[in-house]
Amino acid sequence: MAVDRDAEHQQASREHQLRHDPTEPSSDTWDPKEIKVEDEDKQDSFKEAAPGEQGEHGEHSSDGPQAKKLKAEPEKRREKRQKVDEDEIQKMQILVSSFSEEQLNRYEMYRRSAFPKAAIKRLIQSITGSSVSQNVVIAMSGISKVFAGEVVEEALDVCEKWGETPPLQPKHMREAVRRLKNRDQIPNTKHKRVLLQ
Repeated sequence: MAVDRDAEHQQASREHQLRHDPTEPSSDTWDPKEIKVEDEDKQDSFKEAAPGEQGEHGEHSSDGPQAKKLKAEPEKRREKRQKVDEDEIQKMQILVSSFSEEQLNRYEMYRRSAFPKAAIKRLIQSITGSSVSQNVVIAMSGISKVFAGEVVEEALDVCEKWGETPPLQPKHMREAVRRLKNRDQIPNTKHKRVLLQ
């Protein structure tokens, strides 16, 4: 479809050129050098693009240097990402191997804990009024787990500052939420701020 449109555009351009300069001989083949371009940058892109390469204006390529460069970039990124992942896995293995029995149990519980996806899906659907995909549910479940972890972490800090020892009590959790709201880490839904101009 785009090729037909380009061919029609080229034919119309050629006819327009012949109307304005009838002395110029006509040809059935299109030559990029014939195009009169006002902008020198565009002219350079036409000159640089040979018939088998990809230019800015629609010529297709399968083996041009630009195509090779585009193919090489994802491969480099994939290799780099794989190396980073392997390094992270190795660091985590070293860390986990140095855990005590209690730390290992806590880490296992942390890894296994998750909000029930059905409940998260119902909650999102009740708020948005529309159905959501499984990927959205998974993402929201993960975000909720991180949020709960931040609240618990802050509650442990509150408990320590008050000179108390765990287990956490509701007063610690309420104070943690209050502190997070004061730092704008939790959106305040009770009132909206009005900005005066």
